[in-house]
Amino acid sequence: MARTPDRRRARAGRRRAWLPPRWFVVAFWHGHRALVRLTHARLGLWRPKTNGWGTLRLTTTGRRTGRPRQVIVGYFEDGQDLVTMAMNGWGVAEPSWWLNLQAHPDATAETRKGPRQVRGRSAAGAERERLWSRWAEIDKNLDAYAARRPTETAVVVLEPRDSREGAAQPAATDGTAADTT
Repeated sequence: MARTPDRRRARAGRRRAWLPPRWFVVAFWHGHRALVRLTHARLGLWRPKTNGWGTLRLTTTGRRTGRPRQVIVGYFEDGQDLVTMAMNGWGVAEPSWWLNLQAHPDATAETRKGPRQVRGRSAAGAERERLWSRWAEIDKNLDAYAARRPTETAVVVLEPRDSREGAAQPAATDGTAADTT
C-alpha cells in the first residue's frame, strides 16, 4: 500500500524532532564561544534575519561566584527587547545562565550592534504566548523540542536598562538611600 502525503505527515508529527547527540551540542557550544572570543565578536554573532533568529553573547553574574559568565544564545528582537529561551540545548536541566539571570537580573547583551546593558525576566501569560508563537514561526519544531523537557521552557525577555537608573541619586549622609520624591 502506497503512503499518502497525509499519512506521512501524521507519522512525522508523532516522531520526536531530531537533535544531534548531547556531546556534539556541548562541543559546538564551546567551539562557538571560542570563535566569538578569539575574533573579538567579529565572527559568530549575527543579527536576526527576516523570519529568523540571530545570536548574541550574554554576560551574566554567577549566582554563587559573583564572577562574569558568558554564553552565546539565539534571539529575536521584539521592539527594544531581545527575546531568547532558557532551553539548554533542549536538555532536561535549566541552563546556568538562566539561573544566574534569575539571581542577578542585570546583564550585558552583545549583538552585532555592540554591547548593551539589559535586565532579564521571564515572560508570562499573554506576553509569553505571543513570544512563543513568534519563536514557533521561526522554528517549526519548537513544540516537539519543548516536549523533550519535563518543565516549561522559559521565554526570557532582555529589556534595555535605563541609563539614568541609579545615576544622580543623592546619597544620604547616614548611609541610607535618600528619598527623591
